[in-house]
Amino acid sequence: MTLLSVENVCVSYRTKNGVLNAVDDISFGLDEGRSLGFVGESGCGKTTIGMALMGLLPENGSITQGRIIYGGRDLVQLSAEAMRTVRWNEIAMIFQAAMNALNPVHRVHEQIREAILAHHPDTLQADLQQRVEMLFDLVEIPRERMQDYPHQFSGGMKQRAIIAMALACDPKMVIADEPTTALDVIVQDQILQGIKTIQNRMNISVIFISHDIAVVADVCHDIAVMFAGQIVEFGSREEVFETPIHPYTRLLLSSYLTLDGERPEPIAFAAKTPNLITPPSGCRFYEQCPKATQACENDPPEYREISSTHRALCKVVD
Repeated sequence: MTLLSVENVCVSYRTKNGVLNAVDDISFGLDEGRSLGFVGESGCGKTTIGMALMGLLPENGSITQGRIIYGGRDLVQLSAEAMRTVRWNEIAMIFQAAMNALNPVHRVHEQIREAILAHHPDTLQADLQQRVEMLFDLVEIPRERMQDYPHQFSGGMKQRAIIAMALACDPKMVIADEPTTALDVIVQDQILQGIKTIQNRMNISVIFISHDIAVVADVCHDIAVMFAGQIVEFGSREEVFETPIHPYTRLLLSSYLTLDGERPEPIAFAAKTPNLITPPSGCRFYEQCPKATQACENDPPEYREISSTHRALCKVVD
């Protein structure tokens, strides 16, 4: 059953140099209990999508087009007050640099209690304590550490505490924005496996944002590859990894190292992101694409349906 449907959404930022089109006409859906990963280089619009879904765009940002249908409601049309009831109760977010989000002068369990009371102020103290203990158990932090301050937690424990806070109000969907940043690879794997376990146990939907396609592949059922504000390829994990279509997707995969040494042939690439204040009329990947034609430069590409679940924004699909 579809939980979230994003339809032709555009997000722009007002800057001193003009209006920057950070997200341009994106559409995707997310079913209950499934996970979708957004992957792409920094500045491609991944985090903007998450902030738009949460209704947390900065003052100079706005959704200029499209609909975000969640639970039968268009979140774009909700008032600020109505959106506050959706946020954390139904959709929660693990922000970038979440390890630094904990208040250093308050005990960790107090901060989780505060998150619950902010949305459910009538919660009884006994129920509140039971809920916090359950959350510590869920993210595998020993209960005897509940009285600790953030500085007494390791990086991995801080990240687990932030995940517990995101789950405090029992949301149906969680947006995880680079949740393993600044963690070593062993702790990264523990956090990723923990997220998968929690998702399966609670049957929540997850949107996972990362620049690392290997991380996304480890935790997500479906993958959306982004470049310059657009989804250039969308498909299941197996489709994107086994039959990548867009040249940018192939570029990402060619840089992905495996333990067995097998990977696609590296693609020559001159890194250049187009100006999103005055984007090109044709394909935004044109100058870097080894298969580009003259038509790619002048005419905007359209999505090509590879299968019912797999599509690519490319004129030279093969």
